[in-house]
Amino acid sequence: MVPKPAAKATRPAKPEAKAPASQPVRTAPAAPPPAPIAKVEPVRSPSVMPPRPSDPPAPPPPPAMRPPRTSPFAIKAPPPTGAPIKLVVGDKAVHPQHGLGQVISVEEREIGGTKSAFYVLRILDKKEMRVMVPVGSPSGLRSVMSKSEAEAVLETMRAREVAVDLQPWSRRFRAYTEMIKSGLPHEVAKVLRDMYRLKFDKDLSFGERRLLDQAKSLLMKELAVAKGITEEQLLADVAQMFQS
Repeated sequence: MVPKPAAKATRPAKPEAKAPASQPVRTAPAAPPPAPIAKVEPVRSPSVMPPRPSDPPAPPPPPAMRPPRTSPFAIKAPPPTGAPIKLVVGDKAVHPQHGLGQVISVEEREIGGTKSAFYVLRILDKKEMRVMVPVGSPSGLRSVMSKSEAEAVLETMRAREVAVDLQPWSRRFRAYTEMIKSGLPHEVAKVLRDMYRLKFDKDLSFGERRLLDQAKSLLMKELAVAKGITEEQLLADVAQMFQS
């Protein structure tokens, strides 16, 4: 019997090499983003710093006010001295706000526990009006102008000038009102002159008629007394002055 060849010893199969497990890919940490660079603006003084877009635009400067034109022929009245005048009953005097008046009495009144003397004036243009003015105090009361002063005032009225040349009418009205409140004969004469000229050019408005009436009330009676003529004659002469 033929012996069988011995079986070859089998080697155990080599275990398959396992693929290395995939490992996470390590990445370098991202660099932090650069910090924003702040803009450094140059410091400017407030006077030269331009306005921001959000700021409202600056208002335009007001227009320059032109000074009123004055006549080269107008004779300005001297500034009031404020010195009180001495009057007796029957004397005429001019109140700066009411015009020509006559002293009808000198009375003593007690005010605040103090006794004081007062002139009582009857305003000639308004016969029912009585005005009390303290004696010896600078109240603006003055004597009636002389005949030469009256001629100078009439020369102011003849001047071919406009005392106030402002726009709009409200500004002219305020300027004329201040001239009347001054009580100076030459200033009142300028208002009277300008309103008279307007009267012959157009119908006066309510404000213009008021200025004309105030100027006439303050000035006409005093001019008539100073020139020694009646007020009616003086008004006719003034009207003729502006018609020529």
